[in-house]
Amino acid sequence: MVGKVHLYNIDNIDTDRIIPGKYTKTLDVSTFADHCLEDLDSDFKTKVQQGDILVGGWNFGCGSSREQAPIALKVSGISVVIARSFSRIFYRNAINIGLPILEIPEHDISDRIRLEIELESGKVADGDIIYSATPLPQVMIDILNEGGLVAYLKKFGKYKI
Repeated sequence: MVGKVHLYNIDNIDTDRIIPGKYTKTLDVSTFADHCLEDLDSDFKTKVQQGDILVGGWNFGCGSSREQAPIALKVSGISVVIARSFSRIFYRNAINIGLPILEIPEHDISDRIRLEIELESGKVADGDIIYSATPLPQVMIDILNEGGLVAYLKKFGKYKI
């Protein structure tokens, strides 16, 4: 993956800052892109492009168990989220909906640069600077490669979905 960074090196960005709750009462998730991160950066929807990378601080995605938060990032065009750490429920929701996430506790990633990411190895390259993300378990890589948990279970599960 290669993409441009949108840096929000702020700790405790919660799910309401990712997608305000008042916009989540719809089954048309494409509308989430218009409101993604609007309380944090009102220009986000005009800056983000398909394949971009979001970089956050500690405890990214804390707050509710709302799966609309990673969905909003994904439909906005974000291809991967990197943070120093993630709320555990956000972490699982992101994997379940097929949004790759990587934890890099110590990084000096800058805004608007281009990163190269090898998801399976966890290698993140900022030119000559290489970061090593906390490795994802193979089953999570497999889920991401299938596009999310439902697609993974449809293909590999022993029960019909």
